[in-house]
Amino acid sequence: MRLSDFKILTFDVYGTLIDWESGMVAGLKPLTDRLATPLGRDRILEAHAFHESTQQRWTPAMPYTRLLATVYRRLAEEWQIPVTWEECLTYGQSVEHWPAFPDSAAALAYLQQHFKLCVLSNVDAASFKFSNAKLGVTFDHVFTAEDVGSYKPADRNFEYMLEHLARVGLGKADILHTAESMFHDHQPANRHGLTNAWIYRRHAQEGFGATMNPGDMPQYDFRFNSMAEMVEAHKAELAG
Repeated sequence: MRLSDFKILTFDVYGTLIDWESGMVAGLKPLTDRLATPLGRDRILEAHAFHESTQQRWTPAMPYTRLLATVYRRLAEEWQIPVTWEECLTYGQSVEHWPAFPDSAAALAYLQQHFKLCVLSNVDAASFKFSNAKLGVTFDHVFTAEDVGSYKPADRNFEYMLEHLARVGLGKADILHTAESMFHDHQPANRHGLTNAWIYRRHAQEGFGATMNPGDMPQYDFRFNSMAEMVEAHKAELAG
């Protein structure tokens, strides 16, 4: 199996192309700075992962900005820190400040010369606009949780994407689903019979950070520790 076998790369964005963990930790500082006993970065991210995934499951149609505000409130309650709803809403708008990984824009610019590029993201359109500007490419397709009315790992998000890609002549055999999160992306990609590439951004860290533990680890067809590694692998294929 070769990267060049595929016609379209379908991307998770947050955790794969955008460094959401750094963005979250920075956005939560007004809260975490008030903790009586400081928490480590991974403990903060794991608490966020629980409340985010739980809220997404209970309110699948809630826009991501509003959902993040609710997560902030749930974290404040868990940590017994009083907050105003205005503070929660500020965190809900923080996606625009989340940075791209340093290699994302250059990698996407290269890959767009060889593949169609698609977004399948747990975000709303307004928030993605800011991230898209940091990534520097125009994606051929953008499918958000706001479009679908549910959040990954729900099957309907993948079904929505597959239905729309089929309309333009792209089937499962044409797709390489490219993502970091085992929980949000690789488990459902396995269920839907999609070939998948794991961008293991957390390869130097333990645990799952801002995503839930998937339990049984999904299978993957390619593994790269960065988008830059994926580009180099594709270049090597072409050179060979």
